[in-house]
Amino acid sequence: MDYARYDRVRAVEWTGKALKLLDQRKLPFDVEYITCESAEEVAEAIFQLVVRGAPAIGIAAAWGLVLAGKVIGEKSKQEAVPLLQLAAVKLNAARPTAVNLAWALARMQAALALAGEDWLQRLQDCAKDIEADDLAANRHMGQLGAQLIAPGSGVLTHCNTGSLATAGFGTALGVIRAGVAEQRVNRVFAGETRPWLQGARLTVWELQQDGIDATLIADAAASHLMAGGQVQWVIVGADRITANGDVANKIGTYQLAIAARHHGVKFMVVAPSSTVDMATASGSEIEIEQRDPGELLGYGGRRTVAEGIRAWNPVFDVTPASLIDAIVTEKGVIEQPNADKMRKAFGEA
Repeated sequence: MDYARYDRVRAVEWTGKALKLLDQRKLPFDVEYITCESAEEVAEAIFQLVVRGAPAIGIAAAWGLVLAGKVIGEKSKQEAVPLLQLAAVKLNAARPTAVNLAWALARMQAALALAGEDWLQRLQDCAKDIEADDLAANRHMGQLGAQLIAPGSGVLTHCNTGSLATAGFGTALGVIRAGVAEQRVNRVFAGETRPWLQGARLTVWELQQDGIDATLIADAAASHLMAGGQVQWVIVGADRITANGDVANKIGTYQLAIAARHHGVKFMVVAPSSTVDMATASGSEIEIEQRDPGELLGYGGRRTVAEGIRAWNPVFDVTPASLIDAIVTEKGVIEQPNADKMRKAFGEA
């Protein structure tokens, strides 16, 4: 099926000389791009959430390493390697929870190791392949995930997992796009996703661009929505999937999984296999990024909380595998995931 009509947004664009990133902090009212000409600028853009979403972060980092190579210029491979390794360390430190970031940089460094004095061209080719592979994987995952959804279903998603978060089409939102195209999904709900409001600012805007009707809800309304029978699937992405099937994702995902299980609603995680980290045994070993408490104390530069109030601001939480009905990657569907099923699908660490 041709899904092109449901995939019109792009967040990362390589111009041949620089990396253009759609500034997602300014959506939905201002559609602006920033131009990065160095690895340092890409790392800062990742940290500041100009670009976000695990696959898009990995793609941006890959192009960031290309930019580092362009800055290095005509140096030999022997001279370039330590400088590129330093750039990779800076890029990797920008968002430590997103495994795609480290995965993409490792793939780039593997390409560098195999290259000769054409190392810069090999880096560019690898970054291009990472981006193309992600888009192809997303479209395949969309098909796989949509097959799990009964016609006429309602779905709820969290954060943003669409074209804004990937090379295109999206992970969880890709399943929703495919479900709409195949007339399996009749109702789409999106949680606002505090504190950065990715659902409110990004997801419903992105769906609007593609002509998909979506209803925004407050995060706190999800259980009430499920109780009313409007939702048959919760569909989310992932920033890291561990060897036992535990999933780290945007804060608020865990409580959605608990509510879904209580109400008999199915829970699906959609992510490329690059998000799977078989070297991490379980979610308890994942480093959970803590962001500036100020993000909770106000919005849009205006403080909304009294002075002297403390805030706790973890950006991710971990959903146990026992609460997940299906993990969908481009390699297939794992239903009721556990350590044995993950090992059979992805091998040992």
